[in-house]
Amino acid sequence: MSSSNIHSLARDCSSSKDKQESKVTVGSIPTTLLPSSWQLEYKTSITNINKLCQTLGLKIEQLPISFQVNKQFQLRAPKSYVERIQKYNPKDPLLLQILPSSHEENATEGYLKDPVGDLQSIKTPGLLQKYNGRALLLATSRCAIHCRYCFRRHFPYSIQNPRHDSWMQALQELQRDTSIVEVILSGGDPLVLDDSELEKLISKLQSIEHIKRLRIHTRLPVVIPKRINDQLLNWISNSRLKVIMVLHINHAQEINTQLKNNLKNLANINCTLLNQSVLLRNINDQSSSLIDLSEALFNAGVLPYYLHLLDKVDGAAHFDVPEENARKLMREISKHLPGYLVPKLVKEIQGKCSKSLISY
Repeated sequence: MSSSNIHSLARDCSSSKDKQESKVTVGSIPTTLLPSSWQLEYKTSITNINKLCQTLGLKIEQLPISFQVNKQFQLRAPKSYVERIQKYNPKDPLLLQILPSSHEENATEGYLKDPVGDLQSIKTPGLLQKYNGRALLLATSRCAIHCRYCFRRHFPYSIQNPRHDSWMQALQELQRDTSIVEVILSGGDPLVLDDSELEKLISKLQSIEHIKRLRIHTRLPVVIPKRINDQLLNWISNSRLKVIMVLHINHAQEINTQLKNNLKNLANINCTLLNQSVLLRNINDQSSSLIDLSEALFNAGVLPYYLHLLDKVDGAAHFDVPEENARKLMREISKHLPGYLVPKLVKEIQGKCSKSLISY
């Protein structure tokens, strides 16, 4: 056998061995087909009310649960988030954010299916524009957690789906409108998409010269801290766009050690970290809760940005905090926090050219 044939055979054997080793199985599933750790946690989220109650040591009769509401807007909570809920406590502030409640069945005047005018702001399927210079792209309909006060809980995602043509219509509109310098990725939660798909989308946005900034609105790293992985850090650090990540954290109890450690990795690649909270009755409507939240955010490298009054979405009236109560809370926390830790109190009004700042 010639020397070249020997080398060729050696390469073939080595290649064959590599292929065999890359298909080590776990059970009957090749590891090459297994989801990443964060995706596995997403796929194994708790979606059953009985299982949630068993995990937390609660009895269904202790809670104002509605199985009918759950059929319309199903419970979803990753196990890492559920682990931060205090066991045996039916009034835990994290539990109340995710529990399908009989209060959601009550029709309340002034609470709408589309409370912030999303449907009136659509430019192309999934691309919304309300404010000058910015456009919002609904990257996906999926979320890692179903918050009961979600203002898009009734949004017609099946119709307004920009992914059906790989975002082509939305990208063409962004290319056409040179006044848009910032794109906001929202959803659903854009970080539910895997990193390869996100990279493709970001690459297409980067190719549009007049776009300078990318804002990512997400709750996923909060509820599954493992989502801040090497791939995510890599595409953010290599982007020519200035990346701002706006997290959604409502209570200091949501910030655990793993989240703090992973947020440091984002800060180390110069990703700006901001937080938007929603003011929610029986969850964070005490000055002590808001003070603790601002302190915990800053200790995690996140700047408190907005405190939103509840968007008046149908099914969420029981979370509402009256505006005058909100003003009083802001006056109280301002006495205890430096200005940079006091979030702006805002509400969204249909047709306005920006968020409406509430003075106090």
